[in-house]
Formats: sequence, structure tokens, C-alpha cells
Amino acid sequence: MYLGLRQPRLEGEEYLAVVDEFMEAVHARWPKAIVQFEDFQMKWAFETLQRYRSRFCMFNDDVQGTAGVALAGLLGAVRAQGRPLADFTKQKIVVVGAGSAGIGVLNMAKHAMLRMPGTHKIGELGEGHNQFWVLDKDGLITKSRKDLDPAVARFARGYGPEEVEDLHEGASLVEVVKKVKPHVLLGLSGVGGIFNEEVLKAMKESDSPCPAIFAMSNPTTKAECTPEDVFKHVGENAVFASGSPFSNVTLSNGRKGYANQANNMYLFPGIGLGALLSGARHISDGMLHAAAECLASYITDDAIRKGILFPSISSIRHITARVGAAVARAAVDEDLAEGCSDLDPRDLRSMSESDTVDYVARKMWYPVYSPLVNDK
Repeated sequence: MYLGLRQPRLEGEEYLAVVDEFMEAVHARWPKAIVQFEDFQMKWAFETLQRYRSRFCMFNDDVQGTAGVALAGLLGAVRAQGRPLADFTKQKIVVVGAGSAGIGVLNMAKHAMLRMPGTHKIGELGEGHNQFWVLDKDGLITKSRKDLDPAVARFARGYGPEEVEDLHEGASLVEVVKKVKPHVLLGLSGVGGIFNEEVLKAMKESDSPCPAIFAMSNPTTKAECTPEDVFKHVGENAVFASGSPFSNVTLSNGRKGYANQANNMYLFPGIGLGALLSGARHISDGMLHAAAECLASYITDDAIRKGILFPSISSIRHITARVGAAVARAAVDEDLAEGCSDLDPRDLRSMSESDTVDYVARKMWYPVYSPLVNDK
């Protein structure tokens, strides 16, 4: 049974007028409110993000939250190879899925590469796009594809001496993996099982000593593959992460193959809390990168060597405090912070990192209720 309004959806300026009215009403009533956008169609996800992000304190969790968690996993995959984080700029990444989540990951990964030490100009990375191969339902996206969304077009493969793989428009996933030999295969396609045996066996020839497979689609039935598939067909040296929960796998030597869950809940509470406590005017790319890098740094080198990319969900409150502190400090560093009721941004700037974490933790809400006592 369809429980929604039985009318055609608004489109174009009529649609935007409704969202405009909502955003303006919320911020007229609660000027410090933070609005989290969720489950918008791709065309509206990017449109509304660009329309509002510099006017209001808002973010889109499907685009930016998913991207932040994925970036933390990608940085962990570099560490799993025993390489310095600066080598992230050399990672070859194949992304299957060109929707809002997939393009959000690409944008954040590109900007992370450009933030790496020694990479100060876009031109140093060939506009930051040469490390990515993007596929949708029609295969590899190249510049010959007609009517591409502008957000996708910037990641289309071009024609030139750098295109040594000689891959054509619409090339299949297996073709791309075999020719590119990517360090990372990342899925946000919503197509269950698309990382089949043939694709995963092709990943055995990856240029990485620890090929990374991220099956990020939800729910479980739409996951691109399972951890069992990965450790069986790619090898026990692989690292795996997913958007859906899976159990760890027992490997042939008795060790665990970790089924890391790349859950947005690692980031979005801390992003909102850090923005709120700093009184940020808006949520910048720098604040989002600070959140992702904080999450990535939470994992120890010993855990990374075991194939663990994300912390236990049981640590979520401590993670949120750390992420919130990182976001707040980034807001201060970028002069976006206006402070909140009990803290001036100058006080926040003078705090040590540990003091900032403690402050954020004290401001978190705990779902504990005092018992009602009958005085009789």
C-alpha cells in the first residue's frame, strides 16, 4: 500500500520553491539549526547541496557522509599496503555506481588527493581525475558518452596518452578490472552480486599487495558481494568493507577475515555536533575532511595489519566525541566558528585537542532518565 500523497511529484522550480520555503522557515525559527538532507534523488541531492551549503548550516549524508566514511576506509586501505598516506595519490580506484553516493565519494577522494603533502595544484594530478574509473549500468563512462550529468562528466575517462589501458566507452567491469589492475574496487551500485566470481578473480592481479573491495550498497541483498566471496576469490590478503552488516570470516589459517562495516553513523552525529558546538556558519569541505581523517586515524597500525579498517560500533560515543572535536577545530581554523552559548570561538581555539574532545563529550546527550520517586 502506498502511503504517500497520490499526486505527481513537483519538478523544477516548483520543487525548489518548496524546499526553499522549508529551509528559510527552519532558519527563521531556529537560526543555529543544522539540517541533514537524506534520501534525495541524485539530481536534487547535488542541486540542493550546492544551493544551500553556503547559505545555511546543512549537509547531505548520502553524498557527504557516505563519502567521508568511504574516504576513511580508502586511507585505511593505503595503510594496509604498508604505504604512507601520501601514496593515496597513486591509488587506482574503480567505482561502480554513478549516483549521488558514488559521485560524492569521488569528489571527496579527489579533494583528499589534492590535500596530500606535495600535491598543491590540480594539474599535478591531471585535474585529480586520472586515478578514477567510473562505471554505471552502461559500463565505463568516457567523454564520448552523451547527455552526462555534469557531476559525472568531470570523472569521465578521456582520450590521450594517459589512457594506456585502451578501454572503450561502455567497457564491462571485468574488462576494466583486468586492464586497470586497481588498488580499490568500490561499489555503490545497488546491484546485488555485481562483483561476481570473474570480477573478484580479476582483482587477484591488482597492483596492490592487499586489494581492497568495498561493497557499500544497502541493504544486504543489494551488496555487490560478500566477505566470503572476497576472501575466497581474491585471496586472504584482501581487505573488505561493506555498507551492510556481515559476519567476520574464518580464514584457512584460523585467522579472521574482517567484514568491516562502513557505516555513516561513524560520522554524521559528530559532524552535526561539531558544527553545532562551534557555531559554524556552514559545513565546509575542510570540516568534512577533518571528520574522515579523524575516523581513519582512530584505527591503530596493529589493527590495520589485521585488516580492520573501522572501529567497533561499541566505541561509537567516543568516536563521535573525537569526530565532533575535529570538526569544531576545523571550523575554528577556517574562521567559520561563531561559538555557542557558553563558549567563544577564541576559547575553542585555545583548547588542546584532548580538552576539545572532553568538552564535546560533556555536551553529548545521554539517553538516561531519572527515576520518578513517589514521596508518599
